[in-house]
Amino acid sequence: MRIPHASFRLPARFTRAASLLLALCACLSLAAAARAQKREHLTPEEIELVRDNQELDGRTKVFITAAERRLLAVTNPAESAKNAPKEKEKWGEVQGTRTQLFYDISKILEEAVVNVDDVAEHNPESHLLRKSLFMLAEATAKMLPELSRLREAAQSEAEADQLDRALETAREITDAAKEKGVNAEDMKAKAKAAKKN
Repeated sequence: MRIPHASFRLPARFTRAASLLLALCACLSLAAAARAQKREHLTPEEIELVRDNQELDGRTKVFITAAERRLLAVTNPAESAKNAPKEKEKWGEVQGTRTQLFYDISKILEEAVVNVDDVAEHNPESHLLRKSLFMLAEATAKMLPELSRLREAAQSEAEADQLDRALETAREITDAAKEKGVNAEDMKAKAKAAKKN
């Protein structure tokens, strides 16, 4: 015997409670997502180092080191932990889940690119542009194989997403460096500029 659908109706007070519970869960999910998006990708000490390094090449070195620290924390936690006490005062403590560390790497690389783009826009003749792009390209060329390997072994969709972002930015950097023809000679840019003055 079939029971008509009407007999499955819950009393109104249960449906209101269920609606409120669903709304509460949605709010909590949104709040958690907002907190995750507000994660600072640099430690307070790294932020201070970026501020202290007003010249593009100095800032670029900070971004590279910050990204490398997070990659090491994922790929070799023992080595990262061994370095932590020495680096803590100057660089701060690298913390987070794998997904958060991959997020940090992608955001750090993006911020490094933004810094180069900003100088290119405001001072296209800067002697530090090619040097900084070379430094970034050299670092990302070393990171790309490791990031690709991690992407293949991603443990969640969130990890894969953050690794895809980091890989995309790293490839953009190496492609831009090839397009601009930067090379090791560009590392001497500051010394050449100082001799001219």
